[in-house]
Amino acid sequence: MAQAGKPGGSKKVRLPGHDPIWARLLIVVGVAIVLISGTAVTGVRVLSQRYTASVNQRSLLGENSRAGDPDETRHSDVEGPLNFLLIGSDLRALDPEDGQRSDSIIILHIPATMDRAYLLSIPRDLRVRIPEFPPTSFRGVSHEKINGAFQYGGGGEGGVQLLSETLHNLLGIRFDGAAIVNFDGFKAAVDLLGGVDMCIDQKVTSIHVGWDDKGNYLSPADGGHPAVYEPGCHHLEPFQALDLVRQRKSLPNGDYDRQKNQQRFIRAMLTKAKEKGLTTNPVAADRFIRAIGQALTVDTNGVSLADLMFALRNVRPDNLIGLQLPSEPQDISGISYVIASPEAEALYTALRGDLLDSWAVENPTWVNHM
Repeated sequence: MAQAGKPGGSKKVRLPGHDPIWARLLIVVGVAIVLISGTAVTGVRVLSQRYTASVNQRSLLGENSRAGDPDETRHSDVEGPLNFLLIGSDLRALDPEDGQRSDSIIILHIPATMDRAYLLSIPRDLRVRIPEFPPTSFRGVSHEKINGAFQYGGGGEGGVQLLSETLHNLLGIRFDGAAIVNFDGFKAAVDLLGGVDMCIDQKVTSIHVGWDDKGNYLSPADGGHPAVYEPGCHHLEPFQALDLVRQRKSLPNGDYDRQKNQQRFIRAMLTKAKEKGLTTNPVAADRFIRAIGQALTVDTNGVSLADLMFALRNVRPDNLIGLQLPSEPQDISGISYVIASPEAEALYTALRGDLLDSWAVENPTWVNHM
């Protein structure tokens, strides 16, 4: 398997500081590793109290978008189908700054069979109606980019709540949980995994990472030779993988291609986690979760992490299916939006009815083969 992206293959470089994309990707990787770990259920239950103490838990779902009766006692028997809202942003999960928006929005759908998972990427520029949100005195807007919901909700808990309400109105589903992550825990996570093995189907040229003639880090914007990732399968160091999935402008289909690479990266991370024993060894899982816990904020809708881990024990990395929303970019009054196509309604219906298997077969254009 080839080593990609840097000259000489082994020269270490120092990269720039905190980058939002690191947070954007741990949302699913961290949550999925937490959830898809049930084979070590005995040890998981022993350590469940430590998990609960390590991971920030908040009320991230809006009243109308939360599955089940909020006053109902939740039992340990978790049944599908399940929908989780996973988002990432370029700010600290519990200390938002004004003006920030969510950069990755992914719906994790677990069918009733509880043996596989769908990752549905929602374009950040999707044009939607955002409902009112009294806690921030936001009155609602008829046409806005969906990532604006996070800002109008005030970021943090409120931002996710308004985003969940917006998606509930759009898709007609309710969520069984939600998660948001900040940057701080991501570096620890990727370092623990030691890189990933990932296949890509097109050449990717970095606009962020490059080197000077001596092999030292120098941004392409400052004259550095850009990192290049050729088609094929590669072992990627953590910084390479994170750089690759940032790229959008150098790809033929822009953000659509980036969504595919992000989904492939998620699968690659989960595969590496399995190889490292994070999904079968409770001690290894404990170390990982404690490393990222303070960067991860979750809402499990009243179900313990241990019960979720056990319920999803049959979901494996090779049972992940990536989906994209049927849509197209469009300029409206000088603003660049993504507009859902008529085919999107069939996707919404399939999501509500737990019929994504059939929809994926009938709509291969929007399926990412990871």
